[in-house]
Amino acid sequence: MNRIAEQREISGIKQRELVAALGWTQTRVSNYEAGRRTAGLVESRAIVSAFNKLGVKCTLDDIFPPSLDVSIKAA
Repeated sequence: MNRIAEQREISGIKQRELVAALGWTQTRVSNYEAGRRTAGLVESRAIVSAFNKLGVKCTLDDIFPPSLDVSIKAA
């Protein structure tokens, strides 16, 4: 799960602005937003950096929150 679209909408940023800041295609960004594609660490950092470049102060955890479903089992 990611909050790319949510953060973009809250910040008043159009998808095409994020696409331009990233230098990616609109389809690629749309796929990440819709969850059809999962961003790796490099892509996730690029997305956060693009938001920061567009004036949105956010972190990796803001856009890609840690899963609450992960359980840690004791050995």
